[in-house]
Amino acid sequence: MNYLAHLFLAQPTADSCYGNLLGDFQKGIDVTQLPQAVKNGLENHKLVDKFTDSHPWVTGLRQTFSPQRRRFAGITLDVLFDHFLIQHWQQFSHQPFQTFCDNRYALLAKRHNDMPPCMHQVVGSMLENRWLDVYENVEGVAMALDRTASRIRFRHRFEGSIEEILPAYTQINKEFPAFFSELEAHIKEKGLEAPSA
Repeated sequence: MNYLAHLFLAQPTADSCYGNLLGDFQKGIDVTQLPQAVKNGLENHKLVDKFTDSHPWVTGLRQTFSPQRRRFAGITLDVLFDHFLIQHWQQFSHQPFQTFCDNRYALLAKRHNDMPPCMHQVVGSMLENRWLDVYENVEGVAMALDRTASRIRFRHRFEGSIEEILPAYTQINKEFPAFFSELEAHIKEKGLEAPSA
């Protein structure tokens, strides 16, 4: 899952939001020195990723990608899943989407200066450009994917990966709520945190 889903599955606290995003930036960080609430959020992030990466529906979707882009299928699907979470927002949250985003931006801003350098830079851009809102339409998904592709330093065919999604868009959109419901239930049962929205 990508940033929006991780923040959705976090508690509505600055420490939890920090921890739930830290999973993508923890390399070289001594996590033992973090506050317990941040560590709980980090463990929640890992639990979400493990469930998602091993889910049969997700592994099946990865196999539908063309060989030249299959290695990036996980990244592509993570961003796409944030988009579909917005599409089905009212099914999973009673809080208006923009209210949720404003709240999470404010909570992340409280811990921005505590974040490791790479995370500080990414989250700074997220706050400035309101990345969560970008996932609301397919054009925003395509832009986010191509932005990710531009940061990859080795030769690749990731750019334009939205093409992998479009033929199956309607079917994936239809199937996403069942998957996300399973993910929420798993986090509630196994996680140190419970979904808050």
